[in-house]
Amino acid sequence: EVPAARAAKKVGAHPNTVAKYYHRIRQRITEERRRELKKLEGPVEADESYFGGVRQGKRGRGAAGKIPVFGLLKRGGEVRVILPERCDGEQLIGAIMANVELDSIVYTDGYSAYNKLSLKGFHHQRVNHAETFTDGRSHINGIENFWGYAKRRLKVYHGGFKRNFHLFIREMEFRFNHRNDPDMLTYLKSILLGP
Repeated sequence: EVPAARAAKKVGAHPNTVAKYYHRIRQRITEERRRELKKLEGPVEADESYFGGVRQGKRGRGAAGKIPVFGLLKRGGEVRVILPERCDGEQLIGAIMANVELDSIVYTDGYSAYNKLSLKGFHHQRVNHAETFTDGRSHINGIENFWGYAKRRLKVYHGGFKRNFHLFIREMEFRFNHRNDPDMLTYLKSILLGP
C-alpha cells in the first residue's frame, strides 16, 4: 500500500519505473480475476457507490464527475465490483443476473432500480436506511464496509487513479478479498509469474 513515488524513493528507482511496475501488477490482477469468476450464491449484498469527482454540490447518484461502481458481496466470502455505464435498473439487475445464482437471497437498499429483482428469480430483501441500517440479517453493512475500505485506500493517490480506475478498483477488490489471507503475497507472485 505504498504509492509509487514513496516506493521509488525507498528502493532508489525512478518513480515512473515503479509506477509502470505497479500498473503491470494491477493489469495481471485484473486478468486473473476474469479467469476465476463464477456466479456467487447464497446471501449476497448489492449496492452502488460513486468514486472521484468534486465533493462540492450533489453527492451520490447524479453527482458530476463521479464514477459509478456496483458491488456484490457474498456474505462470508468475496466482493465483486462491476463498472456499469450508469446505475439504473437495467444495468444493476443485469449485473446481478450475470453474477449471482438464481434463487439466491439478495439484500439491497431502498433504491428503486432494484424493484424488479424478485420478478427475475431472486429472493429480494430491502433495507430501508431511513428507518434502520440493520434489521437482523437484513443489512448491507458488508458491501458498505468494502466501499469505505476502497475509498480510504484510494485517497493516497490524490485522484491519480481516475485514468486507470478500472485497474485501481480491481486492486482494491483483490486486497479486500485477500485481506486475511496469510498467503496473499505468494498468490500475488504466482499471478505475476503465471501465463
